[in-house]
This record gives sequence, structure tokens and C-alpha cells, in this order.
Amino acid sequence: MSRPLSAGMAAACALAISFAPARADTNQELYEKAKAEGGIVNFFGGGQAETNERWIREFEKQFPGVKINYTGGFSNVFNQEINKQVAAKSVQVDLVSLQTVQDFHEWQKRGVLMAFKHEGFEQVNPAYRDPDGYFTTIQVNQMSYGYNTKLVKVEDVPKGAKDFLDPKWKGKLVFTYPHDDDTTLFLFEMLADKYGWNYILDVMKQEPKFVQGHLGVSKAIASGEALVSFDVTSSADNLRRAGQPIARAYSVEDETPVTTLTMGILKDAPHPNGAKLYMNWLMAKEQQGRSLNYSARMDVGPPAEFPDLKTIKVNTNYIPFLSSEEKLVKLRAKYEQLIGPVKNTGGVK
Repeated sequence: MSRPLSAGMAAACALAISFAPARADTNQELYEKAKAEGGIVNFFGGGQAETNERWIREFEKQFPGVKINYTGGFSNVFNQEINKQVAAKSVQVDLVSLQTVQDFHEWQKRGVLMAFKHEGFEQVNPAYRDPDGYFTTIQVNQMSYGYNTKLVKVEDVPKGAKDFLDPKWKGKLVFTYPHDDDTTLFLFEMLADKYGWNYILDVMKQEPKFVQGHLGVSKAIASGEALVSFDVTSSADNLRRAGQPIARAYSVEDETPVTTLTMGILKDAPHPNGAKLYMNWLMAKEQQGRSLNYSARMDVGPPAEFPDLKTIKVNTNYIPFLSSEEKLVKLRAKYEQLIGPVKNTGGVK
């Protein structure tokens, strides 16, 4: 025969229940809530639009009635727009993914982001996520060498950074502006730390072309406007898959920088459930296992065509590099003085 709980025991049980962690909504529950709040997700995505658009098409097919209003562009433009919306207390963006991970750290401190632990959160490498779920890494990128496969022989592809100083590459190099893109700034500073500032000056003597955005780098190589670069990202893979004459290579002498693409949901997002649903779906093992780039999930291996990051020398100091905005401002000014202002603006398509 059961005995009635004493008043104290009943209160203790009620208290324990009230502090029990809430069960996370399932995708089906989030789907119903997303449709109820308008069936819209306003998404700012830094980096190459094609990658995001591929996932969005799949998502919208799986969850009819929820539309992703996607705007692709530059991370260092989107962060300013979000800051304006937050300051005006008129947040219109729900979901954002940027290369500028330092923005997410700053937004977290200011209470701009919503805490949300997506499906498989614990499987994401702790170095690539906020422990409380304020942001996560949706893609890990490696910055490799790239070359035009029709105009450059495999045996002539540079093996190390100093090989790019060969006179045969004069006027045939292309890079993203380091003072406009923090991933390239990280790369240039990594080489300057190893070889000295004179190395950067020697690179400039090669009369390189500078463009805005890494897709521009890949397009210049594929078109033959440039031949090689040490500043190539996944945009080269997309062009290669489309049949264009570009390939990637990895240094045997220098470290390969590894950077991240970070995603978060704004605390005052007008459509938070749709944003949660998309992040939940994108970060699930099924989608991450089909990614054309490295995943931050520890239970997902590299794409079949990519080397295991454990087999090459990598530099994973990107996030610490971005920790001091004061230092970044000085470095950007230094490179702008050396190279000149950004001239070719435009989108990332």
C-alpha cells in the first residue's frame, strides 16, 4: 500500500521536476511550430551561395510550407547589418552563418544570440561550438593551394610557400584581399610569422591580382586569368565538379590553415522555430555525412575526395587569431597600406 507524500517531500519533488531539463522539440514539432509562425526563415549566409542553396533546396522539399529567405554575401557586411538591426531593436534576420566567428563571441556576450543545442550537439568538436549552444560550426574549411589543370603541370605545382616566388608565376598569382577577408588575413600572417615580413613583400613583387571573395580566386584560376594561388577554398571544388580546369593541392612544407563557418540564431528572431528546424536538420549526421566539406562532427569522416586532416600539417589557430579585434584592426590597416583599398566589390555567386 502506497503512502501519501509528506508536504516537504511533495514540495521537493515538485522543485526537482521544475528544474528538470526540458525535452528538446522533435523536428516534427518544430515543423508544426515553424508553419504556425509564418513558414519563413530569414537567413544571412556568408561564403559561397551555391553550398547554402543546395541544402536549402533539399530542406524545403523535405519540409514543404517552410521557405528559407536566403541572402548570400560577405560576412563582414552581414555582421554590420545585424548590429544595426539589434541597435534599432528591429531584428528581421532569424539565422546567420559567417566566417567571422569573433562576431558570435561578441554577440553572445551582448545577449544577442539564442541558446539552442541542435541534434548531435555533443558530437560537435568542443573547439568548434559554444558549450551552452549559442553557436555551432556548420563547416570546417581548409585553405589549400590551387592551380589551373590545363595550364600548369602537376610537377610544377608549388610544394611550399617559397615556390610561389618563382619568376614564372609573376603576374599569375591571385589572392583575396587580406584586409577584407579574415581567413586570408590569418593565412598571410601565418606565412609572415614563419618566413618574416619580407616574404610578404616578395609576394607583392610578383604582381599578384587581388579580388574580393574566394570564389573570385577560384574563377580567376579556372579561367586562366591567374594560374596558381595558396589562398584557395572549397569554391574551387565546386568549379572542378562542374568540369572547370581547377584542382587543389596541399603543401608538404607549410601548414594548411583550417577555418570555420559558424551558425547561430538571433535571440529576437521573428521566426525562431523555423531557424531551429533548419539548424537541427543541417547539423544532423545524415546531412553532415553528405557534406562536400569537412564536418565539425566528430562522428563524421572527411569527404571521400579530401585528405584526412590528420594526414596533413594543419594550423587550427584561426579562432584564437580572431580573439583580439584591436590587433585585427591594425593588421587590416597594415595590409591595406601595402596593397591598396578593395576595388572589385560584388557578390559571391
